[in-house]
Amino acid sequence: MKCNFFLIIFFIFLTSCANQNLSKKSVLEPTIFQKYSNNGFTLVYSDDLYKNKLVNKKLQDRDLFVFQRNLKKNTTVKITNLLNNKSVIATVKSNSKYPNFYNSVITARIASEIELDLKEPFISIESVDQNSVFYAGKAKTFEEEKNVANKAPVEGVNIVNISKSDEIKQKDTKLTKKFNYIIKIANFYYEDSANLVKERIMSETNIKKINIVKTAKNNFRLSIGPYKSIEKLRKDFDQIESLYFENLELIKQ
Repeated sequence: MKCNFFLIIFFIFLTSCANQNLSKKSVLEPTIFQKYSNNGFTLVYSDDLYKNKLVNKKLQDRDLFVFQRNLKKNTTVKITNLLNNKSVIATVKSNSKYPNFYNSVITARIASEIELDLKEPFISIESVDQNSVFYAGKAKTFEEEKNVANKAPVEGVNIVNISKSDEIKQKDTKLTKKFNYIIKIANFYYEDSANLVKERIMSETNIKKINIVKTAKNNFRLSIGPYKSIEKLRKDFDQIESLYFENLELIKQ
């Protein structure tokens, strides 16, 4: 009887150890990383941009590489032309400097693959690798920005004169919508927080078209615009950039 009793105690001890090991393993479950995405205007690389020091590193026309300042080197990204929904998979190359008014720099091959309209190069760039890591630059923060729902690194949007490339096929087809964009500043959980940031923008810039729209329960979108031309959009972007918001995005109306 005593022998059976000790066997039972030993069995319970082993079971307890096994459960503890399982608990330890469960703690080591992989962490789900935040997915990065941004909508904005991209820049198609050319050697002229490098010579004029607008971009400080080179890309080859036939490469499926992009420059993206907020994503780690070798991150896999999906580039989508938001005007026709054509997309391609590419890889982030080494970090490069380029004007903040862009959300990326792409190659001529990528532009050709997605049939990009150089007059309106509106794209989405999003990470497709769970191990993506952001390069977080220094940013000035305000107390009223702490309730922003979707924080992400600062991005840029812009269009500049791009050198022509034989590989980029431009179609003469007209767009279904005219040029009409807003710049999304951020989403807020509380409307009061959105109003505080709106007041700051009005006090520190001369931007007047500032909108707060309730897009869902406890979700208030702060934006500026709309803009009917690149020139006016660029001018206001330069002003809003000085306030160091973390993820400026374009939304086509």
